[in-house]
Amino acid sequence: MPTHGPLPLPVNLVVTLFVCVLVPVYWIQIGPSNFLWTSDIALFATVIALWTGNRLLTAAIAVAVLLPELVWNLDFFTHLLAGTDVFGFNATGYMFDSTTPVWLRALSLFHVFLPLLSIWMLHCLGYDRRALLVALLAWWLLVPATRWLTDAEKNINWVYGFGSPPWTPLPDVLHLASVMVVYPLLVFVPTHLLLKRLFARRAHD
Repeated sequence: MPTHGPLPLPVNLVVTLFVCVLVPVYWIQIGPSNFLWTSDIALFATVIALWTGNRLLTAAIAVAVLLPELVWNLDFFTHLLAGTDVFGFNATGYMFDSTTPVWLRALSLFHVFLPLLSIWMLHCLGYDRRALLVALLAWWLLVPATRWLTDAEKNINWVYGFGSPPWTPLPDVLHLASVMVVYPLLVFVPTHLLLKRLFARRAHD
């Protein structure tokens, strides 16, 4: 199969074409601030990783979004099949909002293939142990930037509270601190340890 670097060219082209459609549609229909969502950034970074075969970028993407994307899928498919909001945060409620066109909601189905693509890329490229540090640095830049550039109505990356509408038992400063510190401890660190173990034979310093 033809490849560009270590990854199959057809996969690169399909994902890139999807992103080329998604970006202008989201920009017009939702607004550019939506691109600050971690999942959107991960999707764009995945395109770069596909074309460059960058192991470190691929691993950092997985550390940052693999677990949240799997949770998104669990919530979405449970909601779809049983009409139940598993976690109570209305994380995927927008996918069932009839006031939003179906074709626009359909673009968000990249959440379904993104974790699968991420795992496949790790299988192809291996895992880089430096991924945790890269993911942490990126997160610590993204969270304050999101808080500064967006408002509570959109609650991007949940910097104003959990779920939609945002809710938090903590004062604003403590909530933001918990998002920056506690969230990576609960999400990034376990994912890093698991991926390092799963891809031990293909892990690189």
